[in-house]
Amino acid sequence: MTGGVRLFVALTLSAAAFVACGDSGNSDGDGGGDTTLTVFAAASLTSTFTEMGKDFEADHDGVKVEFSFGGSSDLVSQIQEGAPADVFASADTANMDKVTADDLQDGEPQDFATNTLEIATPPGNPAGVTSFADLANPDLKVVVCAPEVPCGAATEKMEAATGVTISPVSEEQSVTDVLGKVTSGEADAGVVYVTDVTAAGDAVEGVPFPESDQVVNTYPIVALKDSENSDLAQDFIDFVLGDQGQSILEEAGFGKP
Repeated sequence: MTGGVRLFVALTLSAAAFVACGDSGNSDGDGGGDTTLTVFAAASLTSTFTEMGKDFEADHDGVKVEFSFGGSSDLVSQIQEGAPADVFASADTANMDKVTADDLQDGEPQDFATNTLEIATPPGNPAGVTSFADLANPDLKVVVCAPEVPCGAATEKMEAATGVTISPVSEEQSVTDVLGKVTSGEADAGVVYVTDVTAAGDAVEGVPFPESDQVVNTYPIVALKDSENSDLAQDFIDFVLGDQGQSILEEAGFGKP
């Protein structure tokens, strides 16, 4: 073999090795073998489901859980319009009923948690809110969820149960938006869930009120009919309903269904 031929062969083999290594690296780097599970979940589940997603991924090699958090009514609208999703977790049964009425579910919804309302104020509670009745004070800037959102529907039920009428300065599309108004100082108080106050930590001050047990929201979860990962969707639901998922929810302040 001449020197020129040897050089040609050596360069050819080196190039082939480089391409092979490059291909292997790209495959590992872009996660080409991963399966993505898309979960639509109520905004009040943000912290708990994010934690569950990490644990679920750790138990399911090659699986990536992607969440879309928002007001349950907005999420239902997206599902009805054909947005791709594998699992839906609602903050109330009313919005889940919209999904089942359109026959968009795969199987029967299962209840996995409950939640009650609490008042959130800026740190130090500068307006001195001490009760649900205080929210009727016209001098207070109060923010609530819109009526079509579970926390807003619950607030309306609470008003009816207590005879308190709130005149909010704004109605938001999710509890996270309500908390945003409170933490930014745009509101003296907001009506959210107990779990939202817990998750917010020092960013807000919670004001519990005894009437809160009169209105309890039940959270259902279901796999969606158009899911391309139906078995994996059911695995995630089983995780939420299982001991590990229930423990995470309990630590966050959710009640048992």
